[in-house]
Amino acid sequence: MKVLTQSLILAALPTVAMSDYIGLYFEYEDAGNDLWTLSLYAEFTDSNDQLNAVFGDAQSSLYIRSEHGFYQNPFGGPTSISINPALIPLFPSLEYDSWVTIGSENQVDNAMLDIGIDWTEFENGGNIETDNGVWFATPNDIQVMAGDDLRVLIGQFTTYGWDSQISGSLNLQGKKGDFQTFVARDQYFGWVPAPGTIVLLGIAGFFHERRR
Repeated sequence: MKVLTQSLILAALPTVAMSDYIGLYFEYEDAGNDLWTLSLYAEFTDSNDQLNAVFGDAQSSLYIRSEHGFYQNPFGGPTSISINPALIPLFPSLEYDSWVTIGSENQVDNAMLDIGIDWTEFENGGNIETDNGVWFATPNDIQVMAGDDLRVLIGQFTTYGWDSQISGSLNLQGKKGDFQTFVARDQYFGWVPAPGTIVLLGIAGFFHERRR
């Protein structure tokens, strides 16, 4: 299977340069059977950096959309907590289920929680939309760490057809290597396949830091 990768460095506000969060990163894979899977990450500069939460609120809503809908496996669920790796050899297409996460690809040692998000539309192949919801893990959970590859998985999204556009806007909260809390709002990504080319669109959002 061919895997395409791309870094999206979100741009030019001075406060961004001071932080160890640098943007979004994706891997896009041909999963076969006309399914295409996008794995979305937050990218950092230090292995001790953390991604603690992905959220939408009244100031900045969260959405993740696919032009042709998202693939949902009957043995999966809306978050990685639902993915039982023991079932994948029996039901191989479960590997490409669509879900969100903080760092973990399945339920093993996964302490992620979510609050306030109605997953009904997403589980029926539709979009994720919230202005009052979050998925998160605590700073004590190892899955929040950037680690040696300097990134934390945010979600896996499988859609139908190479030409299906995937786009979204996320708000992120985490900690820098010196344990200062940061918030990055309106982190936009857009995957737009076109004949003979692939375009990744990115628009920088509002970013600020909070000390705790």
